[in-house]
Amino acid sequence: MRHVLIAAVLALAALPALAAEDDIVLRGMGSFHVGGRIAEVSGRPVREIVRIPGGPPSKLDPNGQFMVEQMYVQYFLPRQRKGKLPLLMWHGGGLTGVTYETTPDGREGWLNLFVRKGWDVYVSDAVERGRAGFASPDVWPSEPIFLNYADPFERFRIGDGEGSWNADPTKRKVLPGSQFPAEAYDNYMKQAVPRWLSTDKVVVDAYLALVDKVCPCVLLLHSQGGAFGFKVAEQRPDKVKAIVAVESATAGDQHPRWAAYKKTDLAYAAAVRAGGGTVDVINLPDMGIKGNSHMLMQDKNNAEIADVIQTWMVGKGLVE
Repeated sequence: MRHVLIAAVLALAALPALAAEDDIVLRGMGSFHVGGRIAEVSGRPVREIVRIPGGPPSKLDPNGQFMVEQMYVQYFLPRQRKGKLPLLMWHGGGLTGVTYETTPDGREGWLNLFVRKGWDVYVSDAVERGRAGFASPDVWPSEPIFLNYADPFERFRIGDGEGSWNADPTKRKVLPGSQFPAEAYDNYMKQAVPRWLSTDKVVVDAYLALVDKVCPCVLLLHSQGGAFGFKVAEQRPDKVKAIVAVESATAGDQHPRWAAYKKTDLAYAAAVRAGGGTVDVINLPDMGIKGNSHMLMQDKNNAEIADVIQTWMVGKGLVE
């Protein structure tokens, strides 16, 4: 009898695990790099370095060929696919694809939420960001720029405008009604990466390579990603079937920079309509959804906003 029980246990162990109702079940996932080129560097002096403390000196030759300007992409394909096309999520300036992953306070981000809704989701780190890597000053002569700790807090509708930041968390002035998890702001700033001001063309080139590889598709763009996305769509109108631009190169109206961006975005929308295209401008406060920061996909009501986007895409016939 004992052997029969053991055999039964072994047989059960061989069965595939049953998925819980709230599990994310994938038919595939993976990652790849796309785009890039070989850059040639010559005429630079060779020098000696010590690669490991206490190790022997060795030569560092900065000359030769280098792979540069590639982009990193990861993808998640749900078993029950409902979106008719892949959904490509592009991040904003000084950020990476982490924008769409787990929120700074540990909740599910839009990557998870849209996979749950049945979309094949592709999240990327653009050229110069994160796992895409960056090039040496011999290839990119301009210097990187960095956001200081106070800037997003005061400019992204997290804090109550200029002067709301304080190094002491107890003295920071959070915008009243803010949906951003301000208690996790320090964790948010760990996502920040340098960006360059001279690489826009190579960023667009890599995005074009991505669109050529995986599209037709829908683009979900945030902030600076919107500036890139519209340029790509103009060059690949047959492959980009719809765009969801989330505060495209803008962060609302509480800072003069963003007011200018919004004016540009609305003018672009008018031009698309004049050319026969369809543009819907969704202002969340008009729907009774208030308090969102520039980082809507990380706000406490990110699932509610994801539902707004999903409803729009359903209405456009993009969902099975």
